[in-house]
Amino acid sequence: MKLRRYLLLVGAGLAVALGSVVGIPAASAAAGPTTLPASQYTLAADYHRYDALNSALVAKLGTAAVHTVMDNANHDRTGITDSLGVAGYQTGFRFDDGDNGDCANYPQGITTSRDAIGTANSGNYDGHQLVLVSWYTKDGCDGASARSRITLVDWDATYPNKYRKILLVEATGTAAAPNFQDVKIHAGGVSWYGDYLYVADTGHGMRVFDMRKILKTDTGGTAGQIGRQSDGTTYYAHNYAYVLPQVGTITAATTSGTPLAWSTISLDRVSKSIVMTEYTCSSGCTDYPNRAPRAVRFPFASGATTFAASTTASQALQLPWYKLNGVASHNGRWWFNSSGSKQLYYWTPADGAHTYAWVGGGESISYWEDDANPDLLWSLQETVGHRNVFAVTQATYGA
Repeated sequence: MKLRRYLLLVGAGLAVALGSVVGIPAASAAAGPTTLPASQYTLAADYHRYDALNSALVAKLGTAAVHTVMDNANHDRTGITDSLGVAGYQTGFRFDDGDNGDCANYPQGITTSRDAIGTANSGNYDGHQLVLVSWYTKDGCDGASARSRITLVDWDATYPNKYRKILLVEATGTAAAPNFQDVKIHAGGVSWYGDYLYVADTGHGMRVFDMRKILKTDTGGTAGQIGRQSDGTTYYAHNYAYVLPQVGTITAATTSGTPLAWSTISLDRVSKSIVMTEYTCSSGCTDYPNRAPRAVRFPFASGATTFAASTTASQALQLPWYKLNGVASHNGRWWFNSSGSKQLYYWTPADGAHTYAWVGGGESISYWEDDANPDLLWSLQETVGHRNVFAVTQATYGA
């Protein structure tokens, strides 16, 4: 069964069973963004910072292609059991019981193989159509951020309903004795473009990973063991079988006087850019800025899936909304998800801003292009016990 048909059939079946499709929501008018000087925001890209160390790690550990990782997927995704009550619902899944109820791990960002390669070959990357979710791990249920990971989820009726976790790591040590350590970031947003995976790093910009360089590690260690062991040949990774090492950094700078807080990101395939936005509060927050948030667009180098060594933003906006965990843009249109208000905001310069009811605990957004069926918006919920990953028709939320 082809994926498009599968999406429609499964989505419709779940919608009827769960009562999750409601009428087209009535959009209410809202105050819209205002333009900021885009020239105030720049990026500096370095895709080769870890070349020597990563080459040494590859020589020690060997790599695993994405199709190999998915052939060894060891977790089952299941159907959504909640009635999401979200208009335009099409389809979705939730993680297994262990991940759904885990108070120390939280899903944040979302991207797909449709981001990576577009609609060609039905969006298959290395033979699989995939939904990719970023997570951060706390040191215990009430602890600080300790590490981050991604989850690769098969999303094609041809393949089993499986997913696999991959730990994000940063190379350390020397070329003679390479090692790696945890990447301790919130991983609030993620974008997959070509072979590169861009992960939001709140106070700095983005970290870059290469999906062709997944490393095989040794299992059997304890949950706390990370990196090269005393024998010099064994590499543990909190009992993960696969790790994805960072290959580069994208460092943000601004002359505006207020650094960007990289809360979440998303890919815009039409303008070949990454858009970001900030999680801020109107007042009263202690862990987040108390000011109006911004959204900024950074274009990729011409004809490439990488940024130039230096990049100036092509668009910058001041936003009237707060507690934003999700952003998406496509063909001049913007969407912003506020977990604080449970609303999805839609805006274009020509049509203005509109507000729609949205899910609670909502996180990042990814735009899903489709040549034969309506385009979708993919999103997810981080709430413990309600970790639904779901897609809605994009046209339900703006033109």
